[in-house]
Amino acid sequence: MNKTLIPEDNSIESIKKREKIIRDFYREWKEQNPSQRKFNVALKDYINIRMVSIVETSEHAAKTYLSTIAVLQLDAILMGAKKVSIKKTKPGNKNQQPFERMMIMEYDVAFIGRVKMTVGIRRRTHEKVQYCITAIQSL
Repeated sequence: MNKTLIPEDNSIESIKKREKIIRDFYREWKEQNPSQRKFNVALKDYINIRMVSIVETSEHAAKTYLSTIAVLQLDAILMGAKKVSIKKTKPGNKNQQPFERMMIMEYDVAFIGRVKMTVGIRRRTHEKVQYCITAIQSL
């Protein structure tokens, strides 16, 4: 993906363009990864991509240029992120309802800085689902 195609300002128009870039990226990623999951080295378990991954990430990461760029490093983040903490789900949050808790993970991305990945842990199955990715620290 060519960096110059991603708008850097925070206008509503630019945020909408970044949201589309993220959604298109996930669509292509899913085509290239039919299992829709990657093995995380630190957890020794798979992290799955589901519709909630795309909805949450496109809405939140599109708000900033750096977060949008971070999402494009999806494979590296899924495989290399390390668990930082576990939190309860937010009461009343419909997208978090299927999860018993949320795991906060972090990964350092070159030229971006620290990236936070929230992973939902499903009730009963304990399947780990990538929930959201955002840049939390710029270099």
